[in-house]
Amino acid sequence: MNCSRRDLNALLPMLAVALADKADGALPTLPSRCYEFSSLPEKTNPQTHNEQRNVFDGLTHDGTHIDLHITTLMPGQMPHPEHHHEWEEIIMLQTGTLEVTILDKKTRIGPGSVAYVYSNEQHGWKNVGDTPAQYFVFAIGRPKT
Repeated sequence: MNCSRRDLNALLPMLAVALADKADGALPTLPSRCYEFSSLPEKTNPQTHNEQRNVFDGLTHDGTHIDLHITTLMPGQMPHPEHHHEWEEIIMLQTGTLEVTILDKKTRIGPGSVAYVYSNEQHGWKNVGDTPAQYFVFAIGRPKT
């Protein structure tokens, strides 16, 4: 590929903006992309043996912050105590059994089930099965940090 000085000069402003965004910690706009499970870095909690894989964390075309992670939760475990926050979450269960609590209402869900948690509602979940539970957590509208 041949680039003239004029071509390179045209790219400099875009490069400067991209570097400035990275320098101030701004979140990127997410491009279309496939994420192979085996390529996602895995973090394991040594006490609980729960695993987490972050898939993505960025902005949509209109600036909405979205992020997705996959958790494998061992039997009897909770990822953290019940809590609430201003953003919404969608929990999609792939394997296992979770007891999901939203506003003190407990619901047992199995593979293929989905739970939606609205802004500022107290919620939490626990693996009540006897096998690991693997689920996806999709957060929508988390404040940009």
